[in-house]
Amino acid sequence: MNEYTIPQVAATIDHAVLKPNQTEDDVRTHAELCIQYGVASMCVRPCDIRLAAGLLQDSGILVSSVLSFPHGHDSSATKVFQAREAIESGTEEIDMVMNIGAFLSGNHAYVLDDIAGVVALAHAHGVRVKVIQESCFLTLEQVGKACEIAWEAEADFVKTSTGFGPSSATPEIIEKMVQTVGGKMGIKASGGIRTWEHAVGYLRQGATRLGIGDTKAVLEGKSSTGDY
Repeated sequence: MNEYTIPQVAATIDHAVLKPNQTEDDVRTHAELCIQYGVASMCVRPCDIRLAAGLLQDSGILVSSVLSFPHGHDSSATKVFQAREAIESGTEEIDMVMNIGAFLSGNHAYVLDDIAGVVALAHAHGVRVKVIQESCFLTLEQVGKACEIAWEAEADFVKTSTGFGPSSATPEIIEKMVQTVGGKMGIKASGGIRTWEHAVGYLRQGATRLGIGDTKAVLEGKSSTGDY
């Protein structure tokens, strides 16, 4: 017996509309799909927040948006500015990329402050923050450390990937995240989730959100041919 229903899985999905060549008409089409399936949120580029907020108004679908995407190397002040603008535009959740280079340099205090600045502003407006590690660049030990930093910065979720790096979520990464902050933070598996089995597998492990680009294929039991 399958312990997950389509609506249950859909309710964990942040449907990604993030490709550089996607148009305003694409945003409209994807908003209709999000409403049809009842996903958790539609995750959009900053320039699309206002459009998405209007399309999803009164639907129960959240608007989430990326910040300092996909590399995370904007200055901390710039990230706070971006967060303020996103909130004013109507985002309800922010998926920010941590400063990967600073983390790999061992400058953990900078990474902590970088995240905490965005979190403080977001929480003052009732907006949740997910911290994208781009875990494919990290060892499992580093994944755990990045989770600890995000927790200390009072972020709401840790997230594996942008979907634009050389690799995406893996069971090993999700296992490490669950071991480190499971029960304390949300855990988002993102990128490379192209089948129902992938999606359910991460939920079984303890992921609480899924970043998916081809929600329709995944929920209908087909194999996505997309590259997110």
